[in-house]
Amino acid sequence: MYKVWMIFDPRRTLVALFAFLFVLALLIHFILLSTEKYNWIEGSVESSTSMSHLAPLPATKRDNNS
Repeated sequence: MYKVWMIFDPRRTLVALFAFLFVLALLIHFILLSTEKYNWIEGSVESSTSMSHLAPLPATKRDNNS
């Protein structure tokens, strides 16, 4: 493995690797933000309307044995 690092400069290789991974992470996040299902900033319209039809649970009687 040391022969590989003799061919490539370790500092330049690691900087290039981190730059590539950063650009890849940004690309993946922007792709997810462009979808309706995985947009966590604006939220989907579907999730806010699906909760509006739910009614609260009815109150239950508690046992006063304590």
